[in-house]
Amino acid sequence: MRDKYFVVLAGVLAIFLMSSCGVNSHIMFQGDGEEIITDNIPLSPKEAYRISPDDKLTFTMYAEDGKRIVDVMTGVGLENQGNRLMNGGDIQYLVRNDGTVEFPIIGSVKVQGLSIIECQELLSDKFATKYKDPFVLVEVTNRRVIVFPGSGGDAKVVPITNNNTTLMEAIALAGGITERGRSKKIKVIRKTNEGRKIYSIDLSTIAGIKYADMVVQSSDYIYVEPTKQLSREVLKEVTPIISLISSAIVVVSVILSLN
Repeated sequence: MRDKYFVVLAGVLAIFLMSSCGVNSHIMFQGDGEEIITDNIPLSPKEAYRISPDDKLTFTMYAEDGKRIVDVMTGVGLENQGNRLMNGGDIQYLVRNDGTVEFPIIGSVKVQGLSIIECQELLSDKFATKYKDPFVLVEVTNRRVIVFPGSGGDAKVVPITNNNTTLMEAIALAGGITERGRSKKIKVIRKTNEGRKIYSIDLSTIAGIKYADMVVQSSDYIYVEPTKQLSREVLKEVTPIISLISSAIVVVSVILSLN
């Protein structure tokens, strides 16, 4: 009888060891030889955002160097037809894979790699062939960061509506760090010309507050590592297995008793 219990116990232990491979398997971006930067983390971008394929743009064009904007603000009559306005603010223009955008009147224009200011200047030059002293405003509408605040089900895509959106603002817009999130273990994963860079930030103490003002960039991943809950995860993995084994033992016992 004792040998039978030993065999059952050994079986449960073996199943436990096999199932433990799935414990805390939801934790992402664990280190595996990649360089993780902890010092001299850049608090602001070294250069302006550059337009890339799949970006979506809106633009507004005013003639006569934006004279109409001033007229509207001051209440001056707008009957002068020279102050024509082209408002594309309600229409999104997709940057194609070849880096071009098809605009009304001026046609296809290559904007990939340009900053917002450079794009505005280029479009002003293009529209200058049709309008007098055009003044153009451009906005990239689909810039965003992805925030994992400590629990997978709480992940959010946060639009960047402000060029100076900080790390703290992005986390706040995502609802803050969850109860399982470790403020000591925050990774900002950024795409650069040299490849992905991983910055490790500790916001658990006042000493790390300077990194709270780190300006996030489009397509950043902000990952708050969740607390490892070994006992709960193990129990979650093992409970159905133990239940299955217990049921099997009961069935076997019933069969043996009938014999």
